[in-house]
Amino acid sequence: MVDLSTLNDRQLEAVRWNGGPLLVLAGPGSGKTTVLTKRIACLLEQSSSDHFRILALTFTNKAASEMRNRIEAFVPGSGNRVLLERFLHELNR
Repeated sequence: MVDLSTLNDRQLEAVRWNGGPLLVLAGPGSGKTTVLTKRIACLLEQSSSDHFRILALTFTNKAASEMRNRIEAFVPGSGNRVLLERFLHELNR
């Protein structure tokens, strides 16, 4: 089970959100990566079906790698159910 004891009230609310799409908007160092990683891990735990998969996009390879590693630590063996990659957007046309 994912440990949520280190989260503050707002972070816990975001991790447990069950009302549709969720936008996490916060400043640097506020725990956005932790919140999103724990949210993904909780969703994976709650839906044990191999047919339930998650796509998560980040802005950097470092963030994607870090989140992949954390999710695997929280929910071992979940790597085949999560695609976590860097979002690449070309501005040049």
